[in-house]
Amino acid sequence: MNARDVSATHDRLSSALAALPALANAIGEDAAQREARRELPFDGFALFRQSALGVLRLPAEWGGLGGSLVDLFDVIATLAAADSNLAHALRIHYDMIETLRLSPRTPFNEIQLERALAGAIFGGASTERGTSRPGENTVVLRRDGDDYRVTGRKYYSTGTAFADYARINVEDEHGGTVAAIIPVARDGVRILDDWDGMGQRMTASGSLLLEDVRVFADEVVARDGGTLVGRHCGALRQLHLVATGAGIVRNVVADARRYVLAHGRPALHSPASTARDDHFVQQIVGELSAHSHAIDALVRDNARALDRSADAIAAGDLRRAIVVQRRD
Repeated sequence: MNARDVSATHDRLSSALAALPALANAIGEDAAQREARRELPFDGFALFRQSALGVLRLPAEWGGLGGSLVDLFDVIATLAAADSNLAHALRIHYDMIETLRLSPRTPFNEIQLERALAGAIFGGASTERGTSRPGENTVVLRRDGDDYRVTGRKYYSTGTAFADYARINVEDEHGGTVAAIIPVARDGVRILDDWDGMGQRMTASGSLLLEDVRVFADEVVARDGGTLVGRHCGALRQLHLVATGAGIVRNVVADARRYVLAHGRPALHSPASTARDDHFVQQIVGELSAHSHAIDALVRDNARALDRSADAIAAGDLRRAIVVQRRD
């Protein structure tokens, strides 16, 4: 890549990040009211698709933005401050993108990269309800000529209602764990908004029904979460949740400030004439702001550690990757 290419790449990344606040404001408009009406954030995802942020982590020479994990988790937190449901629902997508970035360029992965660069969003479901252990699969992929068929019910399909493709973990007929990536619009695929757990009311985290769904042979790949890439992406998925929480805390601070400026009154025994000048109010808002700043700093520190892990894996320096993952 020559100097002109490097400059153009930096400009694309800078432009996408500079546009983030306006994007977040548009996504967050009336978010609380929409959640109260239980309206899933389809409109927010339509706005997100217009940005290039879905491929933030793919290298520029592949057609992505070449952003760091520090960049990514700031994007997640900023989006979460506007609409935490949307930010959370992108978790599987960014896990998929990171896996592709750090994995060999196999024919299977090339197909997924082409889809991502064309603007596709990935969702999926790994788990099931009623199994003896979390992560256990009972849904089986069965041979049907040169291809496969699958019938069953997956759960915790966060983000899949907003996605183009679903990554599902299933067993093959020999008891091995495989992943299949299929279009969500394929015949026999049904997404149910039946989540009834704590939180995540609008992340589309309910059931994914598979009713005699055809799965082509080139849509299936072996899955092993015990690799360095798997461990790295496991940490990434957890930090995604923390960054979402960081965004929620940012919004708490913003709500507190708005309330103080628009509705608040000074305390009964305060000498201040307005809430904003009240030392008691300033203390509370200051404490909230300090907590938010601390959480943001922790997310950035952990994102830097994951950046070191990703750089080591991408460079093929497995020894350094192991040291980074164990130390950080």
